[in-house]
Amino acid sequence: MADAEVRIVTRENGPLLVTGPVTLVDHLGNRYDLGGKDSIALCRCGESNRKPFCDGSHKNCGFVAGQTAPTP
Repeated sequence: MADAEVRIVTRENGPLLVTGPVTLVDHLGNRYDLGGKDSIALCRCGESNRKPFCDGSHKNCGFVAGQTAPTP
């Protein structure tokens, strides 16, 4: 992966994994402290107590998401 590339991967029944040089801001424009991490997991199930970050709640709430990209 090139240094400047951002990659977002959907995890089956899990979070969005974001890797690369990203800045995450809230609806007011405030930046989240990513702690220098080069990879973060964002909640898709809506049950995380650390939104917008994943805390693993998808494992216990019955969240199902197995969509795949369409075949070209």
